Amino acid sequence: MQRLINPLLRHVICRGCFDSASKRQCLQYLRALQTLQLDGFNTVFLGETDIPESLVTGELVAKEDSAHWPVWTLVHAGSCQGWVPWKYKLLLRGDLPISQQNSIFQELCESLTMSYGKCLIVMRDETRPMCMGEKDRKEPETRTLLPVPSTIYMSSTECCPEVARANGHELLVVPSSYNYLYPMDVAWSSLKWFIINNRKDFALRSIEGTQSYRCILFNDLVVKGIENMTPNKWKVVINRVKRWENYYLNTLS
Repeated sequence: MQRLINPLLRHVICRGCFDSASKRQCLQYLRALQTLQLDGFNTVFLGETDIPESLVTGELVAKEDSAHWPVWTLVHAGSCQGWVPWKYKLLLRGDLPISQQNSIFQELCESLTMSYGKCLIVMRDETRPMCMGEKDRKEPETRTLLPVPSTIYMSSTECCPEVARANGHELLVVPSSYNYLYPMDVAWSSLKWFIINNRKDFALRSIEGTQSYRCILFNDLVVKGIENMTPNKWKVVINRVKRWENYYLNTLS
């Protein structure tokens, strides 16, 4: 069971890295978030998760052998209304051309413009460490605009703030030490538990002579797993995030 649970615990909340720099970064993030929301921006959370083949098949794989198994990366976004009306991307890791990586974020931005108008896209920067060591950086406490890198990387795509602004959106990076402010982890856990609990229902077995074959309806399994994270569940998770936002605004200000 331990090997099945590990993919669900990819992001572990670190309680010991809340130094003054990370607290200042969190406060800047929350103030920028609040300012843009008051300006009419709809908050959308963007993220990705890896789905190893062993999670889908249920086979126990030794850690040293897991690197040789295929891994799919799912890219999707959600808000208080549920999953955004955008065709999520399910990609085989290492099999995506650079040109297509750059076009995924552009496609999402265009879709968000049509569905919601101007949006505030919140994501995690996968290239940043979980604990920020920026104690020597001095920044004003009253600053409300949070600096954003010129390019934010996920394993499957690049997200550029300039592309977001060209479509009327803004891009923010959630502080890496404050995972309570990022609801995508809950959505991914919901998806993976659905896969674990229901993969047998999406498997077909064929016997030909002395050979036996098993076919897993992978795409159907992922679709139903995504649908399992319903709009009502999204509302509960987003409300929890808002309570944490208010808590940190009150305690860090």
